[in-house]
Formats: sequence, structure tokens, C-alpha cells
Amino acid sequence: MARSSPFFTSDRLRFFISRIKERLWIRPLILCVLSIGATFVARLADDAGLDQLAPSINPDSVESLLSIMASSMLVIATFAVGSMVAAYASASAAATPRSIPLVIADDVTQNALSAFIGAFIFSLVSLVSVQHELFDVAGLFAIFILTLLVFAIVIVTFVRWVDRIARLGRVVNTIGQVELATSNALQRRRRSPTLCALPAPAPHDDETGIPVYASSVGYIQNIDMETLQSCAQALGCHVRVTALPGTFVTSQRALLRIDAGTEFNPEDFSCAFKIGTNRTFEDDPRFGLLALSEIADKALSPGINDPGTAIDVVGTLVRLFTEWQAPLHKKDMEEIIYQQVSVPELSIADMFDDAFTAIARDGASIVELSIRLQKAFAALADSDDKAMASAAHQHSRAALARSEHAMSHPDDIAAVRKAAAFSTV
Repeated sequence: MARSSPFFTSDRLRFFISRIKERLWIRPLILCVLSIGATFVARLADDAGLDQLAPSINPDSVESLLSIMASSMLVIATFAVGSMVAAYASASAAATPRSIPLVIADDVTQNALSAFIGAFIFSLVSLVSVQHELFDVAGLFAIFILTLLVFAIVIVTFVRWVDRIARLGRVVNTIGQVELATSNALQRRRRSPTLCALPAPAPHDDETGIPVYASSVGYIQNIDMETLQSCAQALGCHVRVTALPGTFVTSQRALLRIDAGTEFNPEDFSCAFKIGTNRTFEDDPRFGLLALSEIADKALSPGINDPGTAIDVVGTLVRLFTEWQAPLHKKDMEEIIYQQVSVPELSIADMFDDAFTAIARDGASIVELSIRLQKAFAALADSDDKAMASAAHQHSRAALARSEHAMSHPDDIAAVRKAAAFSTV
């Protein structure tokens, strides 16, 4: 019987921190606690006997400053929440609902909301303390300095936030956020194509071993490799992962297969798989490609009719795939440390399907988009990566066939054929 898996591992900690960033209440709560603590820290100035060194401050002036802050910060915080909700709705309607976690996790916006709420709490607690004469000369001076400091922080934060909120939720900004998240996920997978484990065949190429099935229905969000390695060492077996992050699993879908000759508890292994109702960007590069494809596809809908956005997304996808196939120095590759676990690599064919199929299908009748797609495939086909070149040729031929079927004007068809000439060579 395998020993129980470790509760705290680096994989679980990284995944937990990523989820925390998507919660709007975490940072405001931290700032509220710090604001209350700052008021009581000011009381230590009196206990330290600094009354002779601190200048005398009129309590009425401190009360006036705190009253102004208390009344204004609540209004600004309410306005900030309203603006953020409008930005989230805009990102969901104009781009794709899959981008909402990235928009919510925007650092500038979360810091602004936290600063406004924290300043409001600080002003209330400090105002009550000053009115009840809890501070002597040193403590009152400390509160006065802290109030000025909070004012400065709020002003700087508000200026930065106004610039960000003007762009938050816009399609161009959302595309940039999704591209950054996808690029980070791709770079992590480039450095460790098999998640620091041994390479394995494609999930359906090897059906040997004892399967371990999912205990719930949903998408795999994260795989705790340390837990799998620990359980495999305890059992003295080898584990082959058959479901990568992003895979939709049910009770009939095997998560992994174990080459074991002794009895074991399947839950010891299945608990390494974090399964949720939605896909996430950190460990699932294909989800980022799919989100970009959805943004382009929505722009092609008759109600929006914005092929320019789809063309921009195609350029973004070319950048991402170019980064993916770029040479990587050996020193940047992560070592294989999970010797008793094997994981399959991402399929470039599946990645191309996620990225380009919907765009080529729904944009087949738009000549400028079809030409840009063919140019994109030509650029990606000119690669030393044989799998990427093959996928680019395949999608080029499929896109050309769709365009020939959807277009009626001979000149448009001829222009697309000219751009796709490389695929017939």
C-alpha cells in the first residue's frame, strides 16, 4: 500500500497561489488588516517616550484629514468596483468569457481596489482613535505622517488605475493578456516538455498497465508530479500519465496507468490530479490557444463583423508558435527528476487544431483573413520542426478548400490560392 501523498508540494503551492490571484477579496483583506495594524503601531510611538522629540500637531487638523479621506475613499472604492464590473462584462462580451480570470487577476486593478478600501478602513479606525484621545503628542504625529503617506499612495494608485481602467476589458488589451498567459505556459512546457518526468508515448498508444480513473467529472487543472513520484517510490512501480492538464475526464477516463504487481489504493494516485469545472492557463497551453481562437471567432460573427481583430489574433498565434519552435539552450531545460513517472509531450497537431480550425472555418469567406491565414501557415511551415511544418501544410490545404467552397468571386479565390501555393509544392 502506498503511503499518503505529501500535502504541501511545490506544484500545489504554485497552483494555489495562481488561484489566489484570481480572488478579488484577498488583497483588500490584507490591506485592511495592515491598515488597522498601522493605527495601533502609531500608539507605540507614545510608549517609546518620543513625546519630547515629536512636534506638536493640532488634533483638529488630523481629524479633518481623516474625515476627508473616510468620505472620499468609500465613494472611490464604490466607483472602482462599478468600473471593474463593467470591464469584466466588456471582456466577456467582446472577447471571450474564458479570459475573465486573466482580467480579474490584473495586478494594477486589484492593487487599486485594495488601496482604496485599505485607506477607508485606516481613516475610520484612526479617526475614532483620535476623537477618543488615544494618542499623545508622538502618537498623534505618527498618525499625521501615516495619513499623508496614505494620501500619497492613494493618489499615485488612482493615477495608475485610471490609465489601466480605460483599457481594461478592451479586446486589444484582453488579447495581450491572453497572449502573455499563453506564452508563459508555453515557455514552462518548453523547458519541461514532460513535466520533469520521463517521456511517454501518446496517451492512446499504450494501453498496458492498471488504469486509475477520475473520481469526479471536470477538467484537469494541475498534476502534482511530486505526489506521483512519492507514491510510485513507495509502491516500487512506474506510473504513466495518460491525461494532461486541460483534458476533460469522467469516471471512465483513465488518469494514468500503473505498472504494479501489488495492490494499491487508487486514491493515493488520483489525488495528485486537481480537477475543476473550468480549464486554467498556467499548466494548459492549449487553453490559451483556444481562448485566442475564440476571440477571433467571435469577432467574425455577423453581429460584430470585425475581421481586423481576427487578423490580429492570427499574428498573435504565429508569434506564439514561433516561440514554441525556437531553439532552447540545454542549460534552460529542466532536469528529469521524476524517474518513476512518464508523461507524454504536447501534440503540435492538437495545438494547431485549437488555434486555427475555428478561424479557418468561420472566416473562409473573408478574403483578407484567408490570405493572412495562408501567409501564417507559410511562415510556420518554414521551420526545422517537421511536426509543425506538417501541421501547417495540412491546415493550409484545409483552409484553402474551405475558402474555395465559401467564396464566389474568382479573383478572391485566385488570391487565396496564390497565397497558399507553398502547400501544393
